[in-house]
Amino acid sequence: MPGPPPGRLPEGQTVDPREAIDDAVTALDDLEHLPPGEHVERFETVHTALSVALSSIDKV
Repeated sequence: MPGPPPGRLPEGQTVDPREAIDDAVTALDDLEHLPPGEHVERFETVHTALSVALSSIDKV
């Protein structure tokens, strides 16, 4: 994935966006056990994690 080299985060950023993406995608694993109304929140979390990761890429 494009972005900062492993172990280096952009200035002012304290969380590696790749970790946030992994956590959000992992939360999709149990969707079949949740009511459909709760799916939206999980997908919004993934969308937010992806948006933050994309916005952290320099010069794109």
